[in-house]
Amino acid sequence: MSSNTLNSFLNINIADLKDRGLYNEIDTVQGANGPVIKVEGKELINLSSNNYLGFATDERLKKLAKKAVDSHGVGAGAVRTINGTLDLHIHLEETIAKFKGTEAAISYQSGFNCNMAAISAVMDENDAILSDAFNHASIIDGCRLSKAKIIPFEHSNMNNLRQKAKEAVDSGRYNKIMVITDGVFSMDGDIAKLPEIVEIAEELDLITYVDDAHGSGVTGKGAGTVKQFGLQDKVDFQMGTLSKAIGVVGGYIAGKQNLIDWLKVRSRPFLFSTAVSPADAMASTRAMELLMESTELNEKLWKNGNYLKDGLKKLGFNIGNSETPITPCIIGDEKNAQEFSKRLLQVGVYAKAIVFPTVPRGTGRVRNMPTAAHTKEMLDEAIDIYEKVGKEMGFI
Repeated sequence: MSSNTLNSFLNINIADLKDRGLYNEIDTVQGANGPVIKVEGKELINLSSNNYLGFATDERLKKLAKKAVDSHGVGAGAVRTINGTLDLHIHLEETIAKFKGTEAAISYQSGFNCNMAAISAVMDENDAILSDAFNHASIIDGCRLSKAKIIPFEHSNMNNLRQKAKEAVDSGRYNKIMVITDGVFSMDGDIAKLPEIVEIAEELDLITYVDDAHGSGVTGKGAGTVKQFGLQDKVDFQMGTLSKAIGVVGGYIAGKQNLIDWLKVRSRPFLFSTAVSPADAMASTRAMELLMESTELNEKLWKNGNYLKDGLKKLGFNIGNSETPITPCIIGDEKNAQEFSKRLLQVGVYAKAIVFPTVPRGTGRVRNMPTAAHTKEMLDEAIDIYEKVGKEMGFI
């Protein structure tokens, strides 16, 4: 017999979320996650994927993943510190370091694991972390796990950051102080002010940590936000994922050799969880090599992103202040955002509603992510559908 207390808690709170438009219905994609997907048997233009460069369905990477299964099996077989470190993992980490312009790198099972692993391996209850108010949930959870004092600063407000950083330093309470930020903020598409952040960090001797999950493969002609500003020698932690622009799964931290050496002996997800599969490692390695060999896919991504932005803006949608191909259509009311997403799906566009707690209350939106794999014809059709549904619902 299940717990009556648990059932009551779940039923009441699920009903409450649904009533407020905060309950997320999870759809099943039938087949590959490409520029066009099939949901419940219906083909839809896909504007909700983080598969920025189309690598998730790239034939070159699929072929290599199959090759890795044949040569190394379907799994690593153990944690990295026993005998789960394969030659493919070493090659992957060497390629990451080259890609990010650092001395070394360490790979993890996911981007979320990176932030849980790396922050808590360096920071503790005697330290403080200055965290941008719009930072990703995995950053927030990584900071909480470390038990350091979390000091939020206003989103991209450098005066506020400087003030709070100076107060923390002058207090003398903390052994170490870190400033942590997303490189690209995934819900609004704006870019962190890294040159100013690094300047403040150098002045006050702060540790710098940049989560570039949505920047790697996108900004800096594909090299990422830190490299875009030429700061790879001045940012202590460069975190990134292998599951967005790289198109596979996993994450990494890139930095100085001594940092990576420390993380290999003190970051718990590395110590206590089996490594990414051989197929993941080989495909991710080749994806980064392709990005270093050519900027073609990156240029196509930006071309498509700018085209969709211009089209939606001309129709009168509020697309915020995005500086990247990420294109939010900010509706405001959560229920309206959910309904807008459902109506788009009914007539041919898959664009998921994003509501609290992913974004602040009252800023419900549909987040659009054109990729390098979309054609102009697909984007034109999507813009036409946005116009039709937007006018029907009175948003434009």
